[in-house]
Amino acid sequence: MIGTETLEAGREARADVAAFAADVVSGLSRPRKATSPKWLYDARGSALYELICDQPEYYPPRLETELLERHGEDIADAVGPEVLVFEYGAGTARKAALLLSALRRPAAYVPVDISREPLLAATEALRARFPRLPVRPVVADFTAPFPLPADDFACRRRLAFFPGSTIGNFDPPDAVELLRRMAHDAGRGGMLAIGVDLPKEEAPQVAAYDDARGVTAAFDLNLLARMNRELHGDVRLSAFRHRAVWNERLSRVEMHLESLEQQVVHVAGRAFAFDAGETLHTESCYKWEPRAFDALAAIAGWAPEAAWTDDRAWFAVRLYRAR
Repeated sequence: MIGTETLEAGREARADVAAFAADVVSGLSRPRKATSPKWLYDARGSALYELICDQPEYYPPRLETELLERHGEDIADAVGPEVLVFEYGAGTARKAALLLSALRRPAAYVPVDISREPLLAATEALRARFPRLPVRPVVADFTAPFPLPADDFACRRRLAFFPGSTIGNFDPPDAVELLRRMAHDAGRGGMLAIGVDLPKEEAPQVAAYDDARGVTAAFDLNLLARMNRELHGDVRLSAFRHRAVWNERLSRVEMHLESLEQQVVHVAGRAFAFDAGETLHTESCYKWEPRAFDALAAIAGWAPEAAWTDDRAWFAVRLYRAR
């Protein structure tokens, strides 16, 4: 007999493929082809991203980890004891483990991620490390509204945790909407701890998204492989290359897949033409000036509480309170 959990996982997988197909068809039909960065994170993409985090060029996780280790107690003092932590895009929850270690008697941890297998693996690891801590994983696309089971746990305060400078993947209007939903989920008196990548020289920013070993390139090209696997595509990965470019006007690094030749690809039963040199825009990574990000957060209902940066002011962990 097939278990309820297996059936639910099957329904989620089918819904995920349908949403993936719809977004890819829409994105490849635009004059400037683009897809949502969330589709980079299937099981293989998530594993490749963890490898990216270990590359010397990719500074954000290293700097953020140092800040959380150095200022974890400061965050704990600011948010107080018995806090419920919920995290959008938890991944392996490595940074959440640092935060949970610093907090005083955390009430519960609710990790949310679109990729089921890495999320469940992270949940088991956290339960082993924090055996008294309730951990309730939620498989969901956090870019769209979803039910958060925070009401199931008694706590003094809710803390939204959004590390990794993932907020930089969102265009400003979408970033405001996401931060507004976090403020709603955090509730009255809730707080937000968020990682924000700061502007700096062009060279290290571009190198962070185009490492020498080619791990980020493999991560980006995996999107095309996923189209072939899940959407019956015939895309030749060798006919594309990964590019990272700095868009100074918008203060963001952009990841693109560039067609190396004029070609027609078939995905989800549709044909799409690429000119030589035409690109598919797969991800943006905004770099925010602190005052500009405070203004963005204020629109979403957050007031600045504290901030910590590394010695070069390349990265910040910022703390906000719901107004």
